[in-house]
Amino acid sequence: MLKRLSKDIKKLNTKKKTTIKDIANVLNISAAAVSKALHDDSRISKKTKKAVKQVAKNLNYQPNHLASALRKGKSNLVGVIVPRTNSNFFSSVIQNIEEVLNKEGYNIIITQSNESFKKECDNIDTLLFTQVDGIIASMANETIDLEYYEKVKAKGIPLILFDRGENDLNVDYIGINDYKSSHIIVEHLVNQGRKRIAHIGGFKRTRIFNNRIKGYIDALKKHNLPLDNELLIESSLTIEDGKQKMLELLKLTKKPDAVYVASDYAALGALQTLKEQNIKVPEDIALVGFGDEQFTAVVTPSISSINQHSAEIGKQAALTFLSYAKKKTVKQTLNKIILDAELVIRASSK
Repeated sequence: MLKRLSKDIKKLNTKKKTTIKDIANVLNISAAAVSKALHDDSRISKKTKKAVKQVAKNLNYQPNHLASALRKGKSNLVGVIVPRTNSNFFSSVIQNIEEVLNKEGYNIIITQSNESFKKECDNIDTLLFTQVDGIIASMANETIDLEYYEKVKAKGIPLILFDRGENDLNVDYIGINDYKSSHIIVEHLVNQGRKRIAHIGGFKRTRIFNNRIKGYIDALKKHNLPLDNELLIESSLTIEDGKQKMLELLKLTKKPDAVYVASDYAALGALQTLKEQNIKVPEDIALVGFGDEQFTAVVTPSISSINQHSAEIGKQAALTFLSYAKKKTVKQTLNKIILDAELVIRASSK
């Protein structure tokens, strides 16, 4: 008997994917009995459960979560879309989403758009095909057309946006007060005696970057500082962008005495350019970033930056999804959580 089982298992192991029926054939029991044993059904004996689980392990059996989700109408999976995972902000958000959801029996599927609209659309299609119970997302820089997100809403799947999100979608949103953040930064720089403050920002088409630009402009007016269009630059906010845009600012006849950058990565690039040009930071030009990435505290000089409260954003995003899951319906009253920004002052602007 044992020899026959061993031979059957070796034969089945040459197949690409093991099914419940394969396990049933090896043990000469019904597929229904195998399914019940794998789910610890009380009607199945301990001996049979043990045998089923051992054969399943030997055959490298993997449950078909998609088929199970289709049967139950629930997958216990939540899709998370982020622009990139190599950011302390996004990785912290993901970690906290996962911690909250795991305690409630959910697992997450992480996808990244790499700031590409097409990749983001592909991610949404994949998550919908996987029958996720909800999607928590931060949009790519390139995203303007909201059709794919409308598709999620049309299917009645809970959609929660964080950090980057569009008001036109009318969905739950968790983020910080980007407009107020700019006021805090400009005020700090003014208090350091700076009068010609530049802003390397993101693209106006993205709501959070538009709010940061508006906040910057209004903060200059508040402190009776002139708005010079040469000092306001839009970019993709990569490290390379930071280098190039800083070079552009240094070529101006009247250089800035402070630069507020809407991303720590671009701020790092700007700092590299300033060092290469032998410009002292903060003596000649003060510098402030955005995001409080881990490297901001260890570079020389350390970079002042806005703390975006990533842990709290992740927790609130997960709790918002769970409020839908527990009610089993998409509620009418939307959750809009806007957290206050906090400026972490370091050597680059002090």
